[in-house]
Amino acid sequence: MAERNTLTTPDLAARIRRHAVEMTHRGKSSHVGSILSIADILAVLYGQVMTIYPDQPDHPGRDRFILSKGHAGAGVYAALAETGFFDPEMLAQHYQNGSIFSGHVSHKGVPGVEFSTGSLGHGLGVATGMAMAAKRSGKGHRVHVVLSDGECDEGSNWEAIMFAAHHKLSNLTATVDYNKIQSLAPVSETLGLEPFTDKWAAFGWDVHDVDGHDHAALIAAYETAKTTDRPSVVIANTTKGNGISFMENSVLWHYRTPQGEEYDAAIAELEGRT
Repeated sequence: MAERNTLTTPDLAARIRRHAVEMTHRGKSSHVGSILSIADILAVLYGQVMTIYPDQPDHPGRDRFILSKGHAGAGVYAALAETGFFDPEMLAQHYQNGSIFSGHVSHKGVPGVEFSTGSLGHGLGVATGMAMAAKRSGKGHRVHVVLSDGECDEGSNWEAIMFAAHHKLSNLTATVDYNKIQSLAPVSETLGLEPFTDKWAAFGWDVHDVDGHDHAALIAAYETAKTTDRPSVVIANTTKGNGISFMENSVLWHYRTPQGEEYDAAIAELEGRT
């Protein structure tokens, strides 16, 4: 495995959060709350758990990662930049005309991105196919996919969940960003998911219900997932907008862009955490 940048996972998460605010501010784009929600998950996966080759993005031994909640793509771009796939200065191109860094994550020209996403409900099915192909061909890499809780409204996900369990795709780990807020309302008011962990378990998955901002808990869950004979899901209980007080647990920050005093306040809070 190629040497990664020597950042701790908390440091990587802090940089992802800072980039998220700067990128959405600069591009006047949306979804900063959704990115902040998964900053710790991305930091743990890219900073410690996954096998990555920043200087050889297409290395056959790499673990595959799909961000099914593609609207949080700026977070993946930041994670890739800070782990050595490309120069972090390139992130200034995010959401600019002609840029490879589109608002929803795109594999077109971006080193380290496996699959373009944004239309919700498809990432898990694609990841399941990748995992089955790897298993049938005797490949040793793992497949990770991060979903939003809101997209678990989609029936296509439950077909993939059933399929993966039936075929014992032990090389597949799903993570659900369970911040309990989707685009326009709380998940519970849109289409309730509870009992959420019980549903995954009933479909035959190993389930890890953890604090999605606790790096040690996330790492333990991902390491345990490597030892099972079934697919695993990490239900990551998160806070939308995590790390910036006035963005936390607010539907507003699904689409709102940090500008003016809000941007200054957000940066000040992030600087105060480091």
